[in-house]
Amino acid sequence: MLQTQADGNATFHHRNAALLSVAEVEAPEVLTSKELDRRLADALKRLRLPTGLLQRVAGVKARRNWRADGEVRAATVEAGRKALSAAGVDPSEITVMINTSVTREHLEPSVAVGIHHDLGLPSSAMNFDITNACLGFVNAMTLASTLIDAGQARYALIVNGEDARKVQDATVKRINSLDDNLSRDDFMSEFASLTLGCGAAAAVIGPADAHPEGHRIIGGVTRAATQHHGLCVGDHHGMFTDARGLLDGGLELVMDAWDDAKAHFDWQQMDAYVTHQVSQLHTSSIIKAAKLDKKRVPVTYPELGNVGPASLPITLAREAERLRTGSRVLCMGVGSGLNTAMVEIQW
Repeated sequence: MLQTQADGNATFHHRNAALLSVAEVEAPEVLTSKELDRRLADALKRLRLPTGLLQRVAGVKARRNWRADGEVRAATVEAGRKALSAAGVDPSEITVMINTSVTREHLEPSVAVGIHHDLGLPSSAMNFDITNACLGFVNAMTLASTLIDAGQARYALIVNGEDARKVQDATVKRINSLDDNLSRDDFMSEFASLTLGCGAAAAVIGPADAHPEGHRIIGGVTRAATQHHGLCVGDHHGMFTDARGLLDGGLELVMDAWDDAKAHFDWQQMDAYVTHQVSQLHTSSIIKAAKLDKKRVPVTYPELGNVGPASLPITLAREAERLRTGSRVLCMGVGSGLNTAMVEIQW
């Protein structure tokens, strides 16, 4: 059971922050789940597992990949430029840039410094990484909005780029190399790794009073269930997941936050619920538990897979074309560990 706690800073309202733009860059190569089945054919045969599990269980038909090392950084920079252009904000006006990527080639320096340099941002612009698994982008939106509310920042640029190729390749190689030592439990513990995809996204947040055309960031709620920190652990060599435990713990956490937020927000009839794109099972479980209208929950996991922290902003960027002035959007993020955050945006 989740520990009961006072609201503290877990429920928050923003006064003067607006989302000015959100943009994505799609990775160019398509890797279908049928192709992964082909690469894993011998292992699936040994384990007497059917092909098509990724499609039937996770709902992932394909995911996208970069073509070469270094392409993820270039795409993240491109996403940043697209977001700045769409917002009508010059790079010289950015006062803080936050990178939220899980993907990183080295521990030091931060990923942010390379992006800051490539975008030509001013030396006065703070830049740093924050990482919180797949929740990082939503956390950065809240942090940027808080800085703008406090008058410590005027324009914030949030970027994210993910490259899942190394994890994919390492997982396939390891599964195929285990031969008779591979059990069904071993395979299923790495199943989530095969749903990962590549992509990049960026968003610009600025002062609402200077941008009436912007989309007001109203506020939201956060909750943690860190007793589950061992349920999903990953690095470049693979991601190992207790899928059942992660689903159960994550759903309990999300519903705990959802129920607690009712005292502060009315989210039952939003125009769109933009969730982190894990899988068909996770999405349908949240829809059922929260009694959401399935038609208001856009999905990208069938063709993109799980693009980590970039999944939610990519989905929001695609949904933006269908939103109208006054539409209410709830961003619902979850990150392994476990943490969740929900943020309301008035379009």
